[in-house]
Amino acid sequence: MSRRLGAVLALLGGATALALGAYVFVSDFPRGLIVLGCVSIALAATWYGLLRRGARRLLAVLLALALLAAGLALVAGSDNWPVLLVVAVAALAAGAGARTAFLPNRELPRARAPQNPVLFVNPRSGDGKAAEVELVEEARRRGIETVELGPEDDLEQLVRAAVGRGVDGLAMAGGDGSQALVAAIAAEHDLPYACIPSGTRNHFALDLGVDREDVVGALDAFVDGGERYVDLGEVNGRVFVNNVSLGVYAQAVNQDDYRESKLRTLLDTLTATLGDGAGTVDLRWTDPDGAAQVSAALVLVSNNPYLLGPTLGTGTRPRLDGGVLGIVDFHPPTPGANEQPARWRELSAARLEIEADGPVPVGIDGEALTLQPPLRFRVRPRALRVRVAHDHPGASPSAGLPAGLLGSVAGLARIAVGEKPP
Repeated sequence: MSRRLGAVLALLGGATALALGAYVFVSDFPRGLIVLGCVSIALAATWYGLLRRGARRLLAVLLALALLAAGLALVAGSDNWPVLLVVAVAALAAGAGARTAFLPNRELPRARAPQNPVLFVNPRSGDGKAAEVELVEEARRRGIETVELGPEDDLEQLVRAAVGRGVDGLAMAGGDGSQALVAAIAAEHDLPYACIPSGTRNHFALDLGVDREDVVGALDAFVDGGERYVDLGEVNGRVFVNNVSLGVYAQAVNQDDYRESKLRTLLDTLTATLGDGAGTVDLRWTDPDGAAQVSAALVLVSNNPYLLGPTLGTGTRPRLDGGVLGIVDFHPPTPGANEQPARWRELSAARLEIEADGPVPVGIDGEALTLQPPLRFRVRPRALRVRVAHDHPGASPSAGLPAGLLGSVAGLARIAVGEKPP
């Protein structure tokens, strides 16, 4: 599908879904209002249950499921259910069209291919994805030396040894924790670096503009790739490429049971941290306006801010060269005499320092660690030379997206009439 056709489909699908949705809401009144009430109460019951244990959690979850089932029954019992089906299809078509219209396509300046690059491969990462696509063999066909990691190998030691013998390019095929380690050494020696997406989630690759579905094609970063400089994050001297989580999630991933039962461990940690009689995780910091803050539930510090919310490209970073940290601070609602509503804030700063009364569990690019306070965060602007294959997007899915709903509609309209997308 071309960008122009995608823009037309997005505009027509969105207009159709909006018009028919309004028609159903009015013609079926008050059914639509009751469905909305069921969903709202179900969400409140779910939150209540998350903060409790045992029978109260079970009863809250059952109530939420019953309310959702009632809402679905009301929708199914409507005489307008065929119209609602059309609304759903139109909305899906609008989303698919918008994604196509706003696909990133950044032409990076071509760079001279390194003469002696080396690729480090973690064969266990991503459920053996590297072996599945014959990544080692494909790298050798391109003249790239490969080093496969064994269970007892020290990745940092191997990378530094390779730099010591004169390699002129470093690539890593593995998870984001391994990517951060190799990227830090590449930045230290100003060597070009290529991110090969053979991990499980490959978040860094996505925001760099590497096609996560084309693992083998990512090797062409060292054949005909373009080059760009991106930032690196750092906390207490340790480099991270994505983010550092503190609070509930970090405490959960630091527990021994997390790998065997992620959801149960996360729920139990949430209850222990925020539920009845829970102790507060005391993270103290000063926001960019100079105001003192205390956080209990979640602080996420990222290498450049994420785009969050119900929008295209959500959960990705529009750019990795902004020279700032992204900070997400979440305060849950607090019941009782000092009742406070939930608060979610997104901030940015070049530096951040977080104090605590004892060791702080953290998740650094998904790896569980414990750091001694204070936690000193900073961004290292344009520290890393990144190579991206010529056929890959070269930019994050959220790069160049218009701001807000009206901006998106205006952008789609310009593309639909033949203008070049941003």
